[in-house]
Amino acid sequence: MEKILIYGYGNPGRRDDGLGAHFTELIDKWASEEKISNISTDCNYQLNIEDAEVISRYDTVVFVDASMVEDIEDFRLEAVKPDDARIEFTMHAVSVAYVVHLCNKLYNKFPGAYVLHIKACDFGFAEGITDGAKRNMNAALDYMKGFLKKRAVCGECRK
Repeated sequence: MEKILIYGYGNPGRRDDGLGAHFTELIDKWASEEKISNISTDCNYQLNIEDAEVISRYDTVVFVDASMVEDIEDFRLEAVKPDDARIEFTMHAVSVAYVVHLCNKLYNKFPGAYVLHIKACDFGFAEGITDGAKRNMNAALDYMKGFLKKRAVCGECRK
């Protein structure tokens, strides 16, 4: 069975930016109810270079983040390729592609990596996710249940 990590990131104190953390809570609950033991979750305010070691222990990693990209209707799942071109001076803003690159470079591990972009509506300073973002998150959750079940339960190889 594949070991799968769902890694949400964002700031719950900035309204919809908390989608990643909230999504991981929902996945935890679902995996527990379905008795799927090879799905783990983690979340943080932002990605860090240390996350390369974390993801090295998994076969598949799905990073979950709130998005304001206009061409996303509700959510979008994208495969991630390693990329060392996005190094930031302070490492305050590490990209998913760079974390995957570090995992490959430092640990010689190549997890299948994806980003689940969930359409957000509001990044204001307040807690609580907007109704529109909740709808988008629920649509993403419904989709991801099928995506994850194929990998976690059926053992489908990643593409």
